[in-house]
Amino acid sequence: MDALKGRSQTTKGIWIAKAVGIEPFTVVMDLEGTDGRERGEDDTAFEKQSALFALAVSDIVMINLWCHDIGREHAANRPLLKTIFEVLMRLFSPRKTTLLLVIRDKTKTPLEYLTQALKEDIQKIWNAVRKPEVYKEAALSEFFNVEVTALSSYEEKENLFKEQVGQLRQRFIHSIAPGGLAADRRGVIPASGFCLSALQIWKVIRENKDLNLPAHKIMVATVRCEEIADEKLKSFISDKGWLELETAANSGLVPGFGKKLNAILDFYLSEYDTEAMYFDEDVRTAKRQQLESEILKHTYDAFKKMLEHLHHVVLNKFKSDLEQSLRSGEGFAASARYCVQSSMAEFDAGLREWDTTKVRSKLEQHIEAHATSVRGTKLAELKANYEKKLLDTLAGPVQSILETGEKDSWACIRRLYRHATESAILAFSASLSEFELDQTTIRKMVMELREHARSIVEEKAREEAGNVLMRMKERFSTVLSRDKDSMPRTWKGNEDIRAITREARLAALRLMSVMAAVRLDDKPDKIDRALTTALLDGGPLSQKRSIEFTSDPLASSTWEEVSQKNTLITPVQCKSIWRQFNAETEYAVAQAISMQLSGLLTITSGFLPTIMDIITAVINMSHNQKSSSHPPRHRPPLHPQSFRNQAQQQSQAQVQYQAPSSLSSSSSVGSNSDDES
Repeated sequence: MDALKGRSQTTKGIWIAKAVGIEPFTVVMDLEGTDGRERGEDDTAFEKQSALFALAVSDIVMINLWCHDIGREHAANRPLLKTIFEVLMRLFSPRKTTLLLVIRDKTKTPLEYLTQALKEDIQKIWNAVRKPEVYKEAALSEFFNVEVTALSSYEEKENLFKEQVGQLRQRFIHSIAPGGLAADRRGVIPASGFCLSALQIWKVIRENKDLNLPAHKIMVATVRCEEIADEKLKSFISDKGWLELETAANSGLVPGFGKKLNAILDFYLSEYDTEAMYFDEDVRTAKRQQLESEILKHTYDAFKKMLEHLHHVVLNKFKSDLEQSLRSGEGFAASARYCVQSSMAEFDAGLREWDTTKVRSKLEQHIEAHATSVRGTKLAELKANYEKKLLDTLAGPVQSILETGEKDSWACIRRLYRHATESAILAFSASLSEFELDQTTIRKMVMELREHARSIVEEKAREEAGNVLMRMKERFSTVLSRDKDSMPRTWKGNEDIRAITREARLAALRLMSVMAAVRLDDKPDKIDRALTTALLDGGPLSQKRSIEFTSDPLASSTWEEVSQKNTLITPVQCKSIWRQFNAETEYAVAQAISMQLSGLLTITSGFLPTIMDIITAVINMSHNQKSSSHPPRHRPPLHPQSFRNQAQQQSQAQVQYQAPSSLSSSSSVGSNSDDES
């Protein structure tokens, strides 16, 4: 920046370079300033991204502060510090970062006073930053080593400024040594993986994802160790010594083949160990084993060829020795026994010369690893099979039992659960015995299967509880519209609608009681009693009749003697569901009352012709008697319809007299439903 041309942006984006003359190898990053006018006040995205990147890859983060801003509420770099603390919460890093605060244009105020004031400002910012629950009470010192230094004004004291910069530079030499600026080396990435690590970190940041540095460290170790292993495998394949040994093995028996091969193998494995030594140990070891396995696989053809040569040599020698022994007059059995023993001893000696111990050990490891893998797969399949059997055995029957809503529903479910679980565990344990597992593993797997069975019941109960209102309306409709023989009610007029309605509501209430909680532990509870008291027996009408009710038993979010985990529908939710249930079933009750009234009218009308005939007969008899004792009188003619109208009026009067009883019943039911709601 040319001071004579005014102030302007000097750094755009992020610049990375190697620090000259500083050991060990140190990389310096220069980040774009956060208070420049070029990006504007509202562009904070890059500021947060660059701050997060700096925290993720750096051991030391330097922040430039103007001396006159210390103690000010609206200092220039105060938002930057807040940003750094905020993005820190997106990191899952096990190590502490050194926060080096460089005060520029230092005044006459002693550094210790400036340091104290600055740390107080930083602590206030840290306290104000919103933190996840896990870091709510965390101190700043758990995440940062805060260091403060000061530099004089470059324009006023240029020489002193350069001297102080030189002193600051010295602090970066051997900064990773104990007591240095970057002494916390937990979770660091080796230098050979820095490029890959930085690229992946920036990619994750640009995608606006949280950084999990330990997981990122594993990823970098995996990629780099694979690259190193691939390099060593390629180097081995093209190694001159190995190519010569392979050619010789194809031609004939090579003395010392095993020792020569092991020497080449050990060389490349040692190189791998040297280059991968700073990466995660588990990843490093796994990739080393893969490298060794790949090299041995590549040498297998030559090894097999050597076995064939040895087999041919020993067999030919056996034939020759046996022939010579027989020519010398030795018996056949003794000669054959001796030649076999000597030939096999020679073959074994040849194998020992090749030092096949590592190959045999590796084979044992591979066999064991494969057996373990297959066993794990088979156990997983076995477990999944029994879990499916439990699902098929429990899910459907549990749903059917819950839908009945009877008082003994959970007793039936418990019997079903215990029988299905014990049967499955018995068969499962018998199947596990084939794998020769230790008792701890068997107990763990059996416990997991038992918990799975319980989770099936709980999940099905939770699912049915979500449909409780629909189930209650279905149960209410069934009891209201059908008699005990499951025949449709005709509502002829002799039914007690009030009693039937109460029976239907009680059935619906009992179903809600069944679905209110999981009762697999066979512990007593008071849910049914509380619901009946509050919604059927303890409604507003009952409260008017009694002053014993001083509080609402359903005004709670928990049931007495029922854990939160086993609660499916809370008391408050039951009350709300019952209110909605009453509102949605009132129409069915009103319709039943209407049908009953219509039935009464129909029955009365059906009797009208008989009554009319009786009245007509009586009148005729009277008329005949009078006509016989008195002279006839001329009276207005009587039409049959008039008698019918009179009779119908009388019938209507009877209906009107009976209707209040029915209407009173409907009113009582309605009032009861209001109480129950």
